[in-house]
Amino acid sequence: MSEISILEKILNVFSYFCINIANFELFIYYVYKWYGYVRRIKVEAQVCTTNHGKETALMEELTSCKTAIENCKTSGTFAIAHLYKEEKAMDMHIHDCYEIYYSICGGKQFLIDNCFYTIAPGDLFIINQYESHKLTQIDNSVHERIVLSVAPDFMKLLSTEDTDLAFCFTHRTPPYSHKLSLNKEQQKRFLYYINKITSAEGFAHDITEYAAFMELMVMFNTLFMRSAEHSGPETGEGEGAANSSEYKDNSYRYNHQVDDILAYINQNISQPITVEQLAGQFYLSESYICRIFKSATGTTINKYITARRISIAKAVLNENGNVMDAFERSGFTDYSNFFKAFTKAVGVSPKKYASLSVS
Repeated sequence: MSEISILEKILNVFSYFCINIANFELFIYYVYKWYGYVRRIKVEAQVCTTNHGKETALMEELTSCKTAIENCKTSGTFAIAHLYKEEKAMDMHIHDCYEIYYSICGGKQFLIDNCFYTIAPGDLFIINQYESHKLTQIDNSVHERIVLSVAPDFMKLLSTEDTDLAFCFTHRTPPYSHKLSLNKEQQKRFLYYINKITSAEGFAHDITEYAAFMELMVMFNTLFMRSAEHSGPETGEGEGAANSSEYKDNSYRYNHQVDDILAYINQNISQPITVEQLAGQFYLSESYICRIFKSATGTTINKYITARRISIAKAVLNENGNVMDAFERSGFTDYSNFFKAFTKAVGVSPKKYASLSVS
């Protein structure tokens, strides 16, 4: 690529932000990204050879969540994806890894387990492994976010007896929430660390990446604990409780009823649950309860129940590797349905998943 074409790209980016973005820190972040891009085109290979002769891949900023998750699993560390548009629409889903979602623009509403959250630019969501989640409302024209996938074992490796860097992922009892709303200075720090991680190259690039990542996790945990200290009593559904004033918009008018439905499902997930039973429990017609649930969550009642049960099954299999125990504790009433649903959602059979988890 010629220097002229590179300059044209930089000028195009500059023009875009001058016209469309009133956030100087974000503009600076993109300048750093292009600076890193110009430097990287001079690098002939995307790997560095250490003095032990072992090839270590540079940390790249990916453009697909799926690829980031796969890279996270393969490397056993972490991966970063910067997404500018919506990928193929995902239903309620779960991961074996931790996830950090940072909103730049275009997100509207998040459902994590049974908690609703509105999304604004600068909001950050911390999602534990096996927590089912789905973006229920987005702006179809633009949806920009940065997503980090993190291997739980890597977090254990980085943690010490005094400092558990996975604390922000694993603690969900009130007053802890999935959501942190970063101020301008915190957003700038977040983008600085992301750029430092993805622009590291040459000798000791991996140490630079890990050091910046650890600083980032210290920042998240500090903000997470500080947020809990100042939040006061919670409803059990975090900042995302549906009776919050921010939900008075008509698009969220059903959330109060749906919150009760979600709470009931999660409290009784190990028992048989049908739409007919839920309708009777809440004195609603079956068609109406299905409609308000889909309107609020973006998924159906049955798909949500299945995702939650698979989440529980995966957690049990990681805990003890016992397939029958996972089947019984997850609430499925028919083993054939359990096997089919698990294999479809996870990509491998329960037995295969258990063998991979304990190996």
